[in-house]
Amino acid sequence: MTNPEALEPVVRTAAGAVRGRREDGLTVFRGIPFAEPPVGEARFAAPRPARPWDGVREAFAFGPPPPQDAGIAGPAAALLEGDDWLTVNVWTPAPDPAARRPVMVWIYGGAYRIGHAGSPGYDARRIAEDGDLVVVTLNYRVGMEGFARIEGAPANRGLLDQVAALEWVRDNITAFGGDPEQVTVFGESAGAGSVASLLSMPRAVGLFHRAIAQSVPGTFFSDELARDIGTVLAAELGLRPTVADLAAVDPAELVKAGRTLAPRMPQYVDRWGQAAPTVTPYSPVVDGDVLPVTPWQALASGASRDVELIAGHNRDENRLFTAMAGKLGQITGERASKALRLYAPGGEDAYRAAYPGRPANDLYERVQTDWLFAMPSLHLAEAHLAGGGRSHVYELTWPAPGNGGALGACHALDVPLLFGTFRADLGPFLFGGAEPSAEALALSLRFRASWTSFARTGDPGWPAYDTERRLVQVLDAEPTVVPYPEEASRRLWEGHEFTALPLLEP
Repeated sequence: MTNPEALEPVVRTAAGAVRGRREDGLTVFRGIPFAEPPVGEARFAAPRPARPWDGVREAFAFGPPPPQDAGIAGPAAALLEGDDWLTVNVWTPAPDPAARRPVMVWIYGGAYRIGHAGSPGYDARRIAEDGDLVVVTLNYRVGMEGFARIEGAPANRGLLDQVAALEWVRDNITAFGGDPEQVTVFGESAGAGSVASLLSMPRAVGLFHRAIAQSVPGTFFSDELARDIGTVLAAELGLRPTVADLAAVDPAELVKAGRTLAPRMPQYVDRWGQAAPTVTPYSPVVDGDVLPVTPWQALASGASRDVELIAGHNRDENRLFTAMAGKLGQITGERASKALRLYAPGGEDAYRAAYPGRPANDLYERVQTDWLFAMPSLHLAEAHLAGGGRSHVYELTWPAPGNGGALGACHALDVPLLFGTFRADLGPFLFGGAEPSAEALALSLRFRASWTSFARTGDPGWPAYDTERRLVQVLDAEPTVVPYPEEASRRLWEGHEFTALPLLEP
C-alpha cells in the first residue's frame, strides 16, 4: 500500500507546513508565500515576512500573478485571482534535508511590467531533473506596484521582493533538499537586469554565490527621471505620485495608467531621452539607497567579486520587437538614422563606418541590439572582471526557426531553449509551432548542461573571459569557443559608460 506522504510530501517552513506533489520523478511545491500580501497597510511597502499558518497548507497551485497587463500568453490575471502575489515554487528531486543539492533561483523578465513565475514557459522540471538540483521560481511586484517612484514608498520594491525571496531560500531551502550555501540566481531580460541589480545591492550580499544574467538591459533610471515618469503615470489617474494618493486605488487602475502612457512615451523624448522610445515606464532606479549605484559601477568597484558570473546575449536581440511590430525588413533610412543618432556612441557616422554598406534595416537592428542588451551584458562581464571577479561570456547565434527563420537569434529565444518549453508562451512564435528539431533539442540540452554545471561547480564548460583573448561560448548548432564575435560593436562601445538614464530637462 502506497504511503500518502510519498506521493504528497510535507515540508515544514519557518511559517508553517506545506504539502507538495510527486510529479515525473520530482517533488513540486507551488504557491508558498515568502512575504505578506502587499495590500492594505502594506501597499507600496517593503515586503514583510509571511504570516505563520496552522496545519498543513496545500502547495499544489501557483500563486496569483502580481497586477499587470496582458502579456504574450494572454492575461495573467486569468490564471488565479487574489492578493497573495509574493510566492515561491520549488522543484526538487527529493525534500531530504541531508541532500544539500545546489539551488537555482529563476527571476523572470517582462520589461519590469509583466511576468509571473506560474507562466508555463518557466516550468523548471527539466532543469531540476537534468541537473539533479533544486530550482526555485518566484513572483515579484512589477509595473507601478513594483517599480514606479512613489513618494513615501521605498524605491525598487520589486527588487526588495526578490531579496525577500532569497532570504526565504536561505532560511528554508535545506528542508527541500537544497544547499543554502550553493545558490545561483539566473534571469533573462528584466530578470537579468534584476540579477545585475542584486549583484549591486548591499541588502543582497551573501544571499547567492553565482549569477547568470541572460540579455541584461542597459536601462536603469536616475532618481530624477524615475520621479518625473512617476508624476506622469499618476497624472494619468488625476493623482499625485504619493502613497497617500495611490494606496487606495485599485491595482488594475494603476496597470491601466501604465498601459495608456506607454505608447505616448516617445512624445517625451526631449525630457526622457533614450528611455522614451522603449515604451516601458519602469526600470530599476539608482536611488542611492536600495540601489546605490549602477551595476556597472558597483561591479567595477568589486561589489560582488566573490560571486561567479555568466553574462551573455543573443545576436539579433531587437529582431523580436521589430517582428512583433510588423516592421521586419521595413525600416526606412530615416528611421535608422534617427535610432543611430539617439543611441550610437560617436554618432551615426561611427556606425556607418564600422558597418559599411549595411542596409538601413541592419543598422537599425544592430544599434538597438547593442544599446539595449548586447553591450550592457558584455560591459557587465568586463566590469566584474575589473572588480576582481570571474566572468564567463556567451552569445546565442542559433536562429529561431519560426517565421521562416527571419527572427534570427532574437530576444527571449534562450528561454524556451533553457527550459525546454517549446510550446509555451513565446515558444510557438519562435519555433513555428512545429515539433522541435533534433538540433533544437541538442542545443536545449547543452544550455541546461552548461547552466547546471555552473551552478554546481562554477564551470559552465568554457574558459573564463579576459580582456586579452576575449573568449566566449558561441551557442549554435555547432557550439564553438571563439574571440567575442561582435568585435566591431565592441570597439564602438569600448569607452562608453552605462550610467543611470537622466532627466534631460525639468
